[in-house]
Amino acid sequence: MKEIWIATKNRGKMIEFETLLKAPDVTLHSVVELNTYTAPPETGATFEDNARIKAKSLKAMKPGCWILADDSGLEVPGINNMPGVHSARYAGPKASDPENVAKLLKMIGLRSADKRQAQFKCVIVGYKPTGEEFVVTGEVKGEISRIVKGKDGFGYDPVFIPDGQTQTFAELGVTEKNKMSHRAQAIRKLLPILENT
Repeated sequence: MKEIWIATKNRGKMIEFETLLKAPDVTLHSVVELNTYTAPPETGATFEDNARIKAKSLKAMKPGCWILADDSGLEVPGINNMPGVHSARYAGPKASDPENVAKLLKMIGLRSADKRQAQFKCVIVGYKPTGEEFVVTGEVKGEISRIVKGKDGFGYDPVFIPDGQTQTFAELGVTEKNKMSHRAQAIRKLLPILENT
């Protein structure tokens, strides 16, 4: 039985991990189970930097375990690839998802109303029980809708329309999102590492 600890308190992310890593020999744990865990400041310049900061912090508490930490976000070239690593706190340190989405739509409207191309990126940094580090990535391209649409998902899902689709992630729903999302792509690359170790 593989016990995997994931450095997130984000319930939406955890649900995706639980869905995509579902297997009879895998048990997933979130840091919400650890009363003494305090999330480290995400001071990195890249998604990989921040994922590594989180993974190392959890590894220090759970040595000898499988550790995974994801950092992901939305990049919009028309506004200098923002919100990028600031995706979760774009509208402020404790901003809600609707507040972040509202700021995104406002900034695009002000600076690049017709340049709505975007991409979601995900980087997972993990540690095997031996301490060996591994990194997997995923990316999905699309565009930002002009209005919020859909009720499923979290974060920027209600305004992100993936290439080849006419609906946002929030309209497509979790099952369809998990076929193509940035996190799904990264986790698919992770599976052989888990299976062969």
